[in-house]
Amino acid sequence: MSELISVVVATYNRKDALDAVLRGLSWQSDRNFEVIVADDGSASDTCELVEQWQTRSVVPIHHVWHDDRGFRLAEIRNRAIAKSSGRLCIFIDGDCIPRHGFVAAHRRLAEAGWFTAGNRVLLSQDLTGRVLRNGLQPERWGISQWVEARLRGEVNRISPLLYLPLGPLRKLQGQNWRAARGGNLAIAREDLDRINGFDAEFTGWGREDSDIVIRLMRAGVRRKDGRFATAVLHLWHPETARSSLPQNDERLMALQKSARVQAVRGLAQLNAQAVVARPRQTAR
Repeated sequence: MSELISVVVATYNRKDALDAVLRGLSWQSDRNFEVIVADDGSASDTCELVEQWQTRSVVPIHHVWHDDRGFRLAEIRNRAIAKSSGRLCIFIDGDCIPRHGFVAAHRRLAEAGWFTAGNRVLLSQDLTGRVLRNGLQPERWGISQWVEARLRGEVNRISPLLYLPLGPLRKLQGQNWRAARGGNLAIAREDLDRINGFDAEFTGWGREDSDIVIRLMRAGVRRKDGRFATAVLHLWHPETARSSLPQNDERLMALQKSARVQAVRGLAQLNAQAVVARPRQTAR
């Protein structure tokens, strides 16, 4: 697969973490990709950061923004998909730093009829603070540095950072929708179009990634395991408010009881209104 890839980076008012993620994307071994920053209503400093990266990036960077009306991750991801030009969309969060071979690994694993679910290494609050304050670049660390960080209790594990080919073992979880997270997920654009993208009926934190995975599987797209190839470095953050989780659980249960494949409010239902280039100051 040599076609353009679109890396969709979801963010909200966390400029320092986004800067680290864009830095990680700036030194990828595979450079045939574009970046779409999917901005869920951040203040203007995020736009300014993206503009700074646009002037020095070796790959195209686009900024898609909508106004701040609460947690609308599914919708802003759809807006980013609509803006994208790649045959494959890789979704990561704006606090998940990719390492050098991240895009290349997803390209190797991409296969018609399959999506790839990757995993992550969680950084502690203390290590995250030092990364962001001091400009540390953990995406460039070797295994000895990660072993030291693990011994100090600064990461939850290091095994995802190892590379193992796995081969056909990657397909053993083909029908398992659980624990596939939108923070490291690669889906072919044609498959996203087939199921109408993410479902923007899911607002607030939780379950929009389970929803899209279940619908992909109903459409005949199976899960490939991206572990030991595609791990990202997840920066610490306070737990997101989960007041909407009961409603999103109900939506997910309703989906499971149905045979629905299409998102209720997805790509086809997007408002065609142009996205503004410079968001006003806002707070959530």
